[in-house]
Formats: sequence, structure tokens, C-alpha cells
Amino acid sequence: MALPLSYSIRNLRRRRLTTILTVAGMALVVFVFAAVLMMAAGLQKTLVETGSPSNVVVVRKGSQSEVMSTIGRQKAAIVEMLPQVAAGEGGRPMMAREVVVLIALKKQGEEKSSSHSNVVVRGVQSQSLLLRHQVKLVAGRLPRPNSSEVLVGNSIAQRFQGVGLQQTLKWGGRTWTVVGIFDAGNTGFASEIWGDVDQVMQAFRRPVYSSLIFRLKTPDAFDAAKDAIEKDPRFTLEARRETKYYKDQSEMMAKFLRILGTTLTAVFSIGAIIGAMITMYSAVANRTPEIGTLRALGFRRRNILLAFLTESLLLGFLGGGIGLFFASFMQFLTISTVNFQTFSELAFRFTLTPGIIIESMIFALAMGLAGGMLPALRASRLKIVDALRAA
Repeated sequence: MALPLSYSIRNLRRRRLTTILTVAGMALVVFVFAAVLMMAAGLQKTLVETGSPSNVVVVRKGSQSEVMSTIGRQKAAIVEMLPQVAAGEGGRPMMAREVVVLIALKKQGEEKSSSHSNVVVRGVQSQSLLLRHQVKLVAGRLPRPNSSEVLVGNSIAQRFQGVGLQQTLKWGGRTWTVVGIFDAGNTGFASEIWGDVDQVMQAFRRPVYSSLIFRLKTPDAFDAAKDAIEKDPRFTLEARRETKYYKDQSEMMAKFLRILGTTLTAVFSIGAIIGAMITMYSAVANRTPEIGTLRALGFRRRNILLAFLTESLLLGFLGGGIGLFFASFMQFLTISTVNFQTFSELAFRFTLTPGIIIESMIFALAMGLAGGMLPALRASRLKIVDALRAA
């Protein structure tokens, strides 16, 4: 016969101080574990949501990002005429030629002249706004064509100096006026500055584009468009769906964060496991006569083993639940980091997913199991006579 669950719960309640300390240690480890996974998930979500499955990004073959890509005007004109490119109003191809460069801006609240971060400046065309449904103007107006006027993403406006409405920026040998601020939701575009593509190219003396973005005429036209671009001997270009392109952009950084998080939590979890082990060994020592009595009443070794393992798993479950509870509040925070692909500032939010909840709880239960296994084995191996003699 098995010992009831209430027996394990009652014993944990009797040792309130040690139970609270052990659960707190496990909760802290789970909090760190979940927070790092949420950071990686938030980064990936931000970049993946930047793209649209209906759009295709064309860059130079082998380029890791738009910053390193170059596409000539003649090649852009050929791609624009592909039959897979959707047509907009007046039959104009739904394609935008864009250029991406980096500038350095000073962050809010930092007065030192050396405290700058890279920010993406994207030269865009009128079609760019039509292709990016996530982008909404929230203040000011749109820039006039062929002018030194720019739009600023809301994340940039909140984090950097001199990028408010009607303020001016100096880069590329020109003075640029901020005439509008846009909200791009939880996407990477919110961390960019947009200006007229021709003006940006002239300012940086860049005669070529960085990328081409076009909308597919039909969702299943991607393979034909990809073959037409990548198999044409006149090109050295590659095409990817926009969602896939930005997902690839996030892989390196997300992998780094996961490795870092796993390493940190592995170190911290050793302390939590030792804490759980000490708690359970103490429970075995204090309840030796009780264990002898249970064995004398007919409970088998496996019943004692399962009872103590249940207690340690309950410690892990409580620690996991509390750690996840506090980690969930991280979703209200927006942080920024350097995008490894472009070396520019990227703002994103922590994201808690069902997968992270499951992984964190499994991790917490594993800590509880590891901390309780040896004490539970010791309890189950106590001889009845020796246990009763200790009373």
C-alpha cells in the first residue's frame, strides 16, 4: 500500500523554514532559466514578426545581412519585371528597392561623447510602407519624396537623443529632419530610421541597393520566383521569404542566449540541488523512528522511497511555479541588445511561451528529483530494528 500524498505535504509544512529556503533557491534558479529562454524567444519573435510570409527578400548571395549586401540598379530592374511580382495600383510592381546603412547615436541619459550605439538607417521607397503592414504612423507626417526628411521608429525615439519630432540629425554630411514617428509593433522595424532611398544613397555615396523586397502575386509563386532569381546567370542573388530571412537573422543571437542561459542555470542549479539534498537528509534524520514505525506497519521500502521522492518533487514543483510567476512579469519589460548580424541596436520584449513553461517546470522537477534521490534511497534502506531503536 502507498503512503497518501497528504503525508508528504504534512511533512513539508512541519519543516516550514527549510522548505521555504529550499523552494526560494529553486525558484531563483528557475527564474533565471525562464528569463533567459524568454529573452531568446522575445528576440526571435521580434525578428520573425518583422517579416511577412507574402513578401520576398532578395540579397546578394552569401550575404549574412542587408548591411553586407549589394544589388545593382540593372539587376533590380530585371527582378522587378518578374511575373511572380504582384502589381499594385496602376499596375505598378509591388517591389521596393532599399538600402541599409548604420549610424551612431547617443542613448538617452548618457552624456559621455563615447557612449554611442549603432542604429539602422533604411532608405525606402513609397512601396516600402505598402509592403510593411506592421508600420503605422503615430505622430507627425510622412517625409516628402527626394527630401532630407526621415521617419523614426518608436523604440529609437524612446531610447536615443535628438530623434524627437522636428529635431535634426547629422550624418552622411547632411542634416536630416525628423518629421514623423512610426509604431512597428513588436518588430525590428521599430528600431530603425527610414528616409528616402535615393537621398540616403547619395549621402553615403553608395551607388547600389542593399536589398529588394517584393510581394508575391500568389502565395505558391515563391518557388518559381526563387528559381528565376537564383538560376539566372546574370545574377548572384538569393531569395528568401521575408519571415525566413528574419528568422535566420535571429538564430545566432538566440543560440548564444540559450547557451549562456543553460550554462548559468547549470551552475546555479548545483546549489539548489545541494540545498534540496540537505533538506531531505535532515528530514530522514529527524524522522528515522517514524520510518521504522511505517516499516513495522507493513509499508515496503518502495513506499518509503516514493514518499520521500514525492516530497522532493513537491519542493521542485513549488520552486518552479514561483519562479515562473515572477518571470512572467518580465514580459512587461522592453530591453535592447546588439543584433549580431548587423551590429545595430535592437529593442525587444521578453516572451513567455507554453514551451518555456513546460521546460522550466521539467527543469524544476529534475532539480527536486536530483536533490531527493539519495536521501530517499537512504530512508528506504533503513532497517526496521535500527530505525525503531533510534526512537
